[in-house]
Amino acid sequence: MNFRRPRTDEAGINLTPLIDVVFLLLIFFMVSTTFDRHADIQLQLPSAEREPVATERAWVDILIDATGQYYVDDRELVNRRPETLERAVEQALADRPEDPVLIRADAGTTHQSVVTALDVVGRLGVTAVSIATVGTGPDAE
Repeated sequence: MNFRRPRTDEAGINLTPLIDVVFLLLIFFMVSTTFDRHADIQLQLPSAEREPVATERAWVDILIDATGQYYVDDRELVNRRPETLERAVEQALADRPEDPVLIRADAGTTHQSVVTALDVVGRLGVTAVSIATVGTGPDAE
């Protein structure tokens, strides 16, 4: 005679599917949330009594006006040919070869004028090139 009762396993709740669902929801909300930075603190910046010292420009400036005319360091070029622009930039870089190049183009200029300037700078081997823009938000002046 067997008087022993058969051993039964305790009923348990498997939490693995619940944890999986919670992690999936967490990942969904992390990916779909946008983070906006709004400055709630208004600052009044201090002013300096001393006048700023005029320093030599730390970059080679290529300006393109609305008609597509090129200016290198505020000097107008005689024509719009890429070879002329290349010689002018090459002369400006001869004095300061480590300086970056800043391209400032009028909003009304043709896209080809900017691409030509970028191509010339690339042929000269300049790797530090920036294109200046103006912000359009409420803080832009």
